[in-house]
Amino acid sequence: MKVYLAGPIFQCEDHECINWREEAKKSLGKFEVIDPMVRDYRGSTDRDFNEIVEKDKAEVNASDILLAYCTKPSVGTSMEVLYAWENRKKVYVITENNEIS
Repeated sequence: MKVYLAGPIFQCEDHECINWREEAKKSLGKFEVIDPMVRDYRGSTDRDFNEIVEKDKAEVNASDILLAYCTKPSVGTSMEVLYAWENRKKVYVITENNEIS
């Protein structure tokens, strides 16, 4: 089983986009985890948003489950959740209160 870790990246500090993913990886030890932070583009001034979206969609396609950490608004995370749901992936959302839906 593969789990894609969706959550805000753009305009986020390390503690907002890396820390929770590292904790999730530890907790999901028996699963293969797909982490979009391997393409951390935050410091780049030469961003191709179309390329970012297409790579994210490819990774969502390759996953069985999408785990979304939704503690603040994020266009990318919203797109990933909708895309996964439309493609019949299991989607789990963690909110600011650490509630899972």
